[in-house]
Amino acid sequence: MDPNRANGSAGSISRSARAVAASLGVCVGISGLDHGLFEIMQGNTPTPGPFIAAIGPEHLMWENGTEDAITLVPNFLLTGILSVIVGLTVIVWSVRAIDRPDGSRVLLGLGLLLLLVGGGIGMLAFLLAGWLVARRIHRPATLWTSAFPPRLNGALERARPGFIAAAFVLYAIALWIAITGHVPGLSDADARLALCWGSLLAMLGLFTLALFGSPASERRTAGAGA
Repeated sequence: MDPNRANGSAGSISRSARAVAASLGVCVGISGLDHGLFEIMQGNTPTPGPFIAAIGPEHLMWENGTEDAITLVPNFLLTGILSVIVGLTVIVWSVRAIDRPDGSRVLLGLGLLLLLVGGGIGMLAFLLAGWLVARRIHRPATLWTSAFPPRLNGALERARPGFIAAAFVLYAIALWIAITGHVPGLSDADARLALCWGSLLAMLGLFTLALFGSPASERRTAGAGA
């Protein structure tokens, strides 16, 4: 094993992969908080089975706003509490420890646990993407350091915070539509649902753009390891 990878030294870390993996992990955790809070609102009542609607009839705001989930815990209150706890754990791990040698495996394990305690089904796309990117944190970043000339690499590096910020804005828009179904000037339910999914796909596209580009020091590290 590369000693730099084992020690998690700064020179061996792909900053772009770390930033994107952490961001995707935060999105997974937010899904847990979102679903968990609505499950808690359904109170100390039994679930109808492993497949549940996190948003119950009393709080449903539109026909597509059920926030479907899976849970092995046969109680809405308890599954909601667990979803919030695991969701917060995913967020903390993603922000503080995703670049550890076992960071990607722990993220995947926590995300699968979140799936089974009511954290939502749709977040699986973010979980798998975050896991795959996190696996690249301690590997030579040849894909996104050699794909473009140095000047463009530098421009993409400077643009990365903007890509990530815009991705989170799209995520917030998608969550808002998914929960409330409210889109000013748009009354068709299918169109609102399409806008919700379109926002999520565009968000993943921005995270992909954020992978490209790297500082000069990272390009030298990648070149040396090739």
